[in-house]
Amino acid sequence: MKVLVFATNNAHKAREIESILGAGFQIKTLRDIGCLEDIEETEPTLEGNALLKARYVKEKYGYDCFSEDTGLEVAALDGAPGVHTARYAGPDRDPDDNIRLLLANLEGKSDRSARFRTIIALAVGDQEILMEGICPGTIASEKRGTGGFGYDPVFMPEGYDLTFAELGDDVKNTISHRARATAKLLEAIRSGAL
Repeated sequence: MKVLVFATNNAHKAREIESILGAGFQIKTLRDIGCLEDIEETEPTLEGNALLKARYVKEKYGYDCFSEDTGLEVAALDGAPGVHTARYAGPDRDPDDNIRLLLANLEGKSDRSARFRTIIALAVGDQEILMEGICPGTIASEKRGTGGFGYDPVFMPEGYDLTFAELGDDVKNTISHRARATAKLLEAIRSGAL
């Protein structure tokens, strides 16, 4: 079984990526490798934050690893929350507060188009590879569904009338932004990058 270090402590993300990668892969999180510090995302872009975390683990712990940063980009809000997706309503990173603020900011706006964008940075040996996954969709007018995490209860992927939270993990993990970026990660691994 191939062990991959994922520069995150988000158990939801780790399970999601492990499920997408499938049999033959075990994902280790920061906690699993003894990294208990919070790697602060200080870069102004998703690409910058993904690279920052992967480089941190590589330099401080010596592991080849990958990291990701994901943003919800809403057209009517000029791409916000974007790089601030997790902290949209404040530093507590409360998903319910984030959703409430998003829905309030979209009140009265007819354009509810949005996209999730994931950047995965793979730091292997002396090379760094960036991969992008995009899932276009729209923002529902209210929370729907009980599955998933983050903005899943209000994000409807293109071609569906259900939110990610209603679709369930089996569907989400085949069409999501993270699934698309992870497919590119798997391709990089299979081509010999790791």
